[in-house]
Amino acid sequence: MKFFCLVWAGLWRKPMRTILTLLSIIVAFMLYGTLYGVTSTFDDVIDRLSETRLRVQNRANLMEGLPVAHLSQIESVPGVNGVAYYSLLPAYYQDPGNGIQVGAVEIERFLDVTPEFIVSEEQVETMLRTRTGTLVGRDLAEARGWTIGDRVTLGSNLVARTDGMDAWDFDIVGIYELSEEFSDWEARDMYVHYEYIDEARVRGAGMVLLYFVEILDPERAAGISERIDALFLNSSFETQTLNEADWVRAQIGRVGDINFFVNAIIGAVFFTLLFLTGNTMWQSVRERIPELAVLKTYGFGNATIVSLVVTESLLLCVTAAAIAMVIAATVYPEIYRSLNIGALPLPPSVIALGMAIGALLALVSALPPAWLAQRLNVVDALAGRH
Repeated sequence: MKFFCLVWAGLWRKPMRTILTLLSIIVAFMLYGTLYGVTSTFDDVIDRLSETRLRVQNRANLMEGLPVAHLSQIESVPGVNGVAYYSLLPAYYQDPGNGIQVGAVEIERFLDVTPEFIVSEEQVETMLRTRTGTLVGRDLAEARGWTIGDRVTLGSNLVARTDGMDAWDFDIVGIYELSEEFSDWEARDMYVHYEYIDEARVRGAGMVLLYFVEILDPERAAGISERIDALFLNSSFETQTLNEADWVRAQIGRVGDINFFVNAIIGAVFFTLLFLTGNTMWQSVRERIPELAVLKTYGFGNATIVSLVVTESLLLCVTAAAIAMVIAATVYPEIYRSLNIGALPLPPSVIALGMAIGALLALVSALPPAWLAQRLNVVDALAGRH
């Protein structure tokens, strides 16, 4: 720390150059934090999914759905402990921009196979007695100022009603939370009675989006999946059954190889950034060669000179990386909140890796100028023959 003033003075010898380099590094690491945060969040979601739950969907297209009549046949498969179906009502509150995901389910079955949803028995009983009842996620209720007993009217541009109305009325009878394992996620969905939606909609009567299947032994997941799919082979509604982790990977895979694109983008950015920071450090050291020569005449050894150069590079890169990680950690949850997914935090592993990359970038950038400073000949440097 006793040489910090020397490092600081060298770093700010050309303030504009340092500021522009600092901003370039910050932008690069913000991009890294956001993109790698997305892939890390996907991995985190997959890691938390139940190993004893399968999802059954239409083999041809998820959105085409499956008949609710498949329920009894799926239940008959050996090894199946419970089955629940799920249908989606894409809706909005007051304005189409205020999207809300509404799941139409048979509430008892659904809660039996999704233990991560926490709701009191009293509220479940009230839900069963109320045809227009709905269970609302706590985060959604707090954001909208809803409480138990409120009547909520939602619109839907995709699901029309047989009575010609363009609104769906629901009575809030309960507020659910997520278990501790999912406490950093936001509960922002609504769950309503499947029968209420199914009887009132124009199209899709008797159809569900997918089934949740609970099994007791995760080691038998593949075999049970094959038996379920075999039941509907060559039928009008063939199924595809996957465990939850593989199901989520399959949905992500429909978008494309996200990991490849992220790695390609970040690799190109950091490759370019390496030349930028390396050039900045090289110019900074070359401009100060006479000054470094004077330091050597005062007894500064090669190791000390190299340390000054490396420390200067570390101060520049690591500081910029830290600023970028703070900004990314602040902005990242808001990205997911705007998508109505929840304010998911930036994974700590992404922050740690970002700081490590910042340090590595600093060391690699400092190698050429440090080598130049270490080989510096005092006489030639003072005579301007460097």
